[in-house]
Amino acid sequence: MTYEPKVADPEEVARRRAAAPGLKHVPPAEWTVNENDELTYFKMQRMGFARKARNRLGELIFNSFVTHIPSHTVRQGFLRLCGATIGKGSCIMRGVTILDIEFLTIGENTTIGAGCLLDSRGALYIGNSVTLANNVQLVGGGHNINDPYFLPIPGGPSVILDYVWIATSAIVVAGFIRRGAVVAAGAVVIKEVGECEIVGGNPAKVIGKRDPEALKYSASYRPLFL
Repeated sequence: MTYEPKVADPEEVARRRAAAPGLKHVPPAEWTVNENDELTYFKMQRMGFARKARNRLGELIFNSFVTHIPSHTVRQGFLRLCGATIGKGSCIMRGVTILDIEFLTIGENTTIGAGCLLDSRGALYIGNSVTLANNVQLVGGGHNINDPYFLPIPGGPSVILDYVWIATSAIVVAGFIRRGAVVAAGAVVIKEVGECEIVGGNPAKVIGKRDPEALKYSASYRPLFL
């Protein structure tokens, strides 16, 4: 039997793409094995050197320097230059860390709080009027602890739909969070969150329901120098 790393479930990927048509496509992984069925080469994304180098250099410059510049125009302009899609009225606060900027999509009137982690290595889609409070972590996947090479397991693309609020210091792993859902502060989300559900705890569980009629606001928030 030939060794093969685990990949994201194609049906789950298709379901998320259907919910978020603006989601970007990430090149698939590639690998080789030798005659003894041992892994000799693994690449998380099948892309050329120039494209990979541009992505890594942009990521390094943004996360080390640009993210701390007290100008929304400069920060978001640099991200767009690196391939990110960011809608009108949206704001990314200072100190945000972004992995694989090219595969990040943010809709309109969305606010990303200071100190957040946006892991776009499997593609990340954040919809319109979404609020991420400070220090939220959107993690793209994990590792297969039973794999002899401890390779990453792509969780599929992460999708956060319109009017979602993720409160301070919550962690969402390979998330699929439906429209209007709320994630309580400090929660750890490892499963899909339904429309207008309120979840909290570790692992996160449903603790309430939100009024869908309340989802008419703009989450745009662009304070000076932040």
